[in-house]
Amino acid sequence: MANSSAQPWDAVIIGAGHNGLVCAAYLAHAGKRVLVLERRGVVGGAAVTEEFHPGFRNSVASYTVSLLQPKVIAELDLAAHGLRVVPRRINNFLPLPDDQYLLAGGALTQAELQRFSAHDARQLPLYEQRLEVFADVLRAVALQAPPNVSDGHWLQMLPQLWRAGQLGRRLHALAPALRQELLDLFTISAAEYLDRWFDSEPIKALFGFDGVVGNYASPYAPGTAYVLLHHAFGQSNGVKGAWGHAIGGMGAITQAMARSAIAAGAQIRTDAGVRRVLVEGGRAVGVETLQGERITARAVVSNLNPKLLYEQLLGAGEVPAATRERMANWRCGSGTFRMNVALSRLPDFRCLPGPGDHLTAGIIITPSLDYMDRAWVDARTHGWSRQPIVEMLIPSTLDDSLAPPGQHVASLFCQHVAPQLPGGRHWDDHREEVADLMIATVEQHAPGFSASVLGRQVLSPLDLERIFGLVGGDIFHGALSLNQLFSARPMLGQADYRGALPGLYLCGSGSHPGGGVTGAPGHNAAQVILRG
Repeated sequence: MANSSAQPWDAVIIGAGHNGLVCAAYLAHAGKRVLVLERRGVVGGAAVTEEFHPGFRNSVASYTVSLLQPKVIAELDLAAHGLRVVPRRINNFLPLPDDQYLLAGGALTQAELQRFSAHDARQLPLYEQRLEVFADVLRAVALQAPPNVSDGHWLQMLPQLWRAGQLGRRLHALAPALRQELLDLFTISAAEYLDRWFDSEPIKALFGFDGVVGNYASPYAPGTAYVLLHHAFGQSNGVKGAWGHAIGGMGAITQAMARSAIAAGAQIRTDAGVRRVLVEGGRAVGVETLQGERITARAVVSNLNPKLLYEQLLGAGEVPAATRERMANWRCGSGTFRMNVALSRLPDFRCLPGPGDHLTAGIIITPSLDYMDRAWVDARTHGWSRQPIVEMLIPSTLDDSLAPPGQHVASLFCQHVAPQLPGGRHWDDHREEVADLMIATVEQHAPGFSASVLGRQVLSPLDLERIFGLVGGDIFHGALSLNQLFSARPMLGQADYRGALPGLYLCGSGSHPGGGVTGAPGHNAAQVILRG
């Protein structure tokens, strides 16, 4: 087919996930002609709301709000385009053995912690203050390209040196002990960091969960302290560290982003997958769709996992050898098994019976760091943990648009499972078996839960890859390990959102600052593209 437009687009964006939509909106608001191409029939990528059982709707993959950048919300005027976020009434609820529990959120956490350890209750405000200092550093660097370490003439490196200097001044403003501690957070395990602060298992489980969520690792693995910190720099409705729910589900976020982009003049096409990036004279000049249409553009912007971009949409001869080698070693796989369930009634937890604000929380079933470690070891050897980690949210407690009156929907974010099953087994043969296990895990704490399930949607790591392009089920588009962060995300020389070829740009979670529904990579990439 011929190009749909004789005039090249200023930018064609591959993938209408949230970062692609953010990038499109910023470019369109700056007066650029922008076309977004989406393989699926709906925009939003992994941040979508769909009916999964008659009368029941839920956020299919991504499921909660905290990391979305306030700057993006304000500048794209997402509220005017329909976005409304409400807070959880309690941040987290941990059912524990022996009918104990821990509730967390604001001042409540310290009062609750007194029941387990007076020492830990005293430590908690100091811990939160310290983590907030480091989270502020992350917030400051999240919305700018990191120094792009690469070979080149010193004049070309001046902007990178300037950015490095800005970062250096920010870090130098910290006291020496805090600089050392921040360095530790990038390198040590979540368990080691939490052991410095606390004695009791429940509080270490609460915070340690953030070190492994979406991360196929033991909390004792080096680097998991950074993943903990990555989840700490979010905020909801201006409250730092808070978690919220988008009315209408996560799809409400991406629908608002799409409306903002379209209002500014961007065009978005669904059912329009891209077969390959067009390259002429070593430069990316457009794309060819699965239908055979050739679309030319001055900038080709990929919102995909960089591994998919470089290994599937470009020929091996078109990709520099260093990039091919990096992508061969790009580590993906988050050990995630995702479920949505339709419920006839609310669950009733043995440790805290009856309805209450605790059912609006993130309900975390993982009582200790050792439990998380055993889950990871079991998944590595067996294929999935037989005592898994489960976080359950019941968004219909905050949003009655998702389920029929008196009934509810729940999101189950489950870990650990192997991205690829050992022994040559296939996820399609074990999906329902593992789903039964996840339901049974909740049942142990909330008797009668299994009987209340009216229907379920089950997504293995393989399903997440097939549907959303999350390689190995990796919700971050690449592990948040030290060698895949900051100037090394996705690799040295491409940290400034410019890809391996002239005219090629990256705007997805595989670029800085990484995964989560933040909008930051899309925002940052747009600024780079606008500078030319």
